[in-house]
Amino acid sequence: MSGVSTTSVGDHELDQAGQGGSSALTQSVSLSSIQAMGIKTALPAAEVGLYSLVLSGALAYAGRGLLEASQDGAHRKAFRESVRPGWEYIGRKMDVADFEWVMWFTSFRNVIVFALSGHVLFAKLCTMVAPQLRSWMYAVYGALAVVGTMGPWYLLLLLGHCVGLYMVSLLGQPWLCLGLGLASLASFKLDPLISWQSGFVTGTFDLQEVLFHGGSGFTVLRCTSFALESCAHPDRRYSLADLLKYNFYLPFFFFGPIMTFDRFHAQVSQVEPVRREGELWRIRAQAGLSVVAIVAVDIFFHFFYILTIPSDLKFANRLPDSALAGLAYSNLVYDWVKAAVLFGVVNTVARLDHLDPPQPPKCITALYVFAETHFDRGINDWLCKYVYDHIGGEHSSVIPELGATVATFAITTLWLGPCDIVYLWSCLNCFGLNFELWVQKLAEWGPLAHIEASLSEQMSRRVRAIFGAMNFWAIIMYNLVSLNSREFTELVAQRLLLRGFPQTTLAVLFVTYCGVQLVKERERTLALEEEQKQDKEKPE
Repeated sequence: MSGVSTTSVGDHELDQAGQGGSSALTQSVSLSSIQAMGIKTALPAAEVGLYSLVLSGALAYAGRGLLEASQDGAHRKAFRESVRPGWEYIGRKMDVADFEWVMWFTSFRNVIVFALSGHVLFAKLCTMVAPQLRSWMYAVYGALAVVGTMGPWYLLLLLGHCVGLYMVSLLGQPWLCLGLGLASLASFKLDPLISWQSGFVTGTFDLQEVLFHGGSGFTVLRCTSFALESCAHPDRRYSLADLLKYNFYLPFFFFGPIMTFDRFHAQVSQVEPVRREGELWRIRAQAGLSVVAIVAVDIFFHFFYILTIPSDLKFANRLPDSALAGLAYSNLVYDWVKAAVLFGVVNTVARLDHLDPPQPPKCITALYVFAETHFDRGINDWLCKYVYDHIGGEHSSVIPELGATVATFAITTLWLGPCDIVYLWSCLNCFGLNFELWVQKLAEWGPLAHIEASLSEQMSRRVRAIFGAMNFWAIIMYNLVSLNSREFTELVAQRLLLRGFPQTTLAVLFVTYCGVQLVKERERTLALEEEQKQDKEKPE
């Protein structure tokens, strides 16, 4: 994943893992700070209803504009490569601009289903016959799948990296383990080493580059986690076999998510795992949701060409302001759906194996602070545990926080593959994270704190929602750079902020404000439910 373009594997890593760096700040949000933001403050029901009405109407209006634009542009010469025949019986073409999505659910669909079904079957048989050997079965099956897909030389290449990091872990020096891990990661991101190592793959096929970089990158992160955990717990004496069983677990191998070694080892080492009550029902529900999401995306792409339109800037510039704003927003929503489907399928298999994998990403619609922005909770956990928390400490001081975020995004940049667009994305999101902390510190400053204290709780929630609306669009613009292109991002910014000022700018911010208020209302409901649950669990 050495580059970022609309057809390169770099897009995959930005989609799946890039936001891990942004989300590293998530753990710094304490319960007290959340309560201080008035999360339990209720607004009048009529006001919340008005917000729902405004948001629904705005989304419908923007959607209508996108639908008309998709119909008008279906036969444009510039769309021929990425808008292909779809439902011909009703005259609908399909947006196929996302190479990976199309490959996953067309030519490689049967291979993916076969590989994961085989894993589930053999895991079930092993759990019934010899449960103490199930971790070995996972590793052997995963290694055979890698050999069958990428060839034996690729397996030997990864084994070399595994053995190297295992040997360094025996020295018990965390800084050396992290340094070698980053060096190994760099070898898969920078020429000439990347070109040399890619030659170890046998054969050529459409998803070869995606699988090569995915398997290699995640292998390095897993091996680094193993090495750092070995240094942190020298008394546990982890073996090379433990590392191989951890790394070659097939559902996580190519696309993640990352589970840190300590969590994976503790869960997979249970000889007789027991399911919680209702767990199978939740697994079925997750599988069903993944299928529904896949079908919904397929239907959506037959009516809305949201991935193709941004590639034609002349056509995109003719869109109404509302449709253009909806186009930018829908690109991030699709990226979230894509990550949610991928991790939903993988997590379903992992939960059948009695593991507790990282949860799917939080919906982009519910994100209005950089501190919670992420598409991969596994990468987030990895960065927090080994980089961000280690440097940032309590995350309450500006300078240590700046150092922690810079280090986090430096590693994230290496993970994504250094190039101009990744540098820009990293700088923007690093600034966004730190700017949030600076604003928070400013809000705690005496005069401003007194002003907010003089407001009612409801008015304080409204004021914070205004800032949340502006932050929401900063998140969209900063990440649109990587998901589409710098030119399209500039077009959106110019139309919504400059040429559309003040009417379009204020209208978009008001609609976004309504959405933020609805998100806050949902957060309030969940907080009250959690409080009631805790009250019930307290002893009499």
